[in-house]
Amino acid sequence: MIDIHAHILWDVDDGPSSIEETMHMLAQAVQEGITEIIATPHRHHPQYDVGYEKVNDQIYTLQEELKNNGIPLTLHTGHEVRLSAKILSLHKEKKIHTLANSNYLLLELPSDHVPYYTTNIIRQLLVEGIIPIIAHPERNKAIAERPIYLERLIREGAVAQITAGSLAGHFGRTIQKISLNLVKTNLVHTYGSDAHNLTFRPFLFDAGLRYLEKRKALDAVDILLENNARVIKNKPLLIQEPEEITELKWWKIFSL
Repeated sequence: MIDIHAHILWDVDDGPSSIEETMHMLAQAVQEGITEIIATPHRHHPQYDVGYEKVNDQIYTLQEELKNNGIPLTLHTGHEVRLSAKILSLHKEKKIHTLANSNYLLLELPSDHVPYYTTNIIRQLLVEGIIPIIAHPERNKAIAERPIYLERLIREGAVAQITAGSLAGHFGRTIQKISLNLVKTNLVHTYGSDAHNLTFRPFLFDAGLRYLEKRKALDAVDILLENNARVIKNKPLLIQEPEEITELKWWKIFSL
């Protein structure tokens, strides 16, 4: 299985503080059945901004450590890029990593709203052949309250990534229900741990999948994992038509 969103680089953002902690995280990932991870440190975030070469250097070091310790895990470069008008110029200047050198870019929105210019940024990225994957939309306050915001971005050509911990209940029952509803209404397409450490933000990769299985969403599990593999291979994703979500319908679903 492939994890397309994880903060595993050490001493660069709010992920692990040392290479030893990183190696413990990677060992845990293997125990959960993960075979490949895309490292996605923050880029152009208000608090963290991890450079392009720093990602390359640490991925090389970690892959050598994994090889020397006989740990069967493959790492890939990536960034979790905060939404801004500078994204296109950063991409053209080769200052941001797409996911595993693919045409997919992990895009982070602010936590409490969807900026008015988001649609324009998505359109500009698509013109350049870059497909934005919106990170953890279930934890965006505006989308949680009005999923039509996400639906509009999906219909523009973006895709979205649901977080394992959200489905597993790590962020509370409300976000867990929102996450399940986003899956069931075809508004998310890929799956990531967004792991930062082994205590407060663990992988929970398997736990999230088991929750979906428990809720009879086996087809969704297959599609999410298949799409993760397609990101690595830079292939088109399996996309199901999103449901039209009115506020009344959303809250009716949410209350179930």
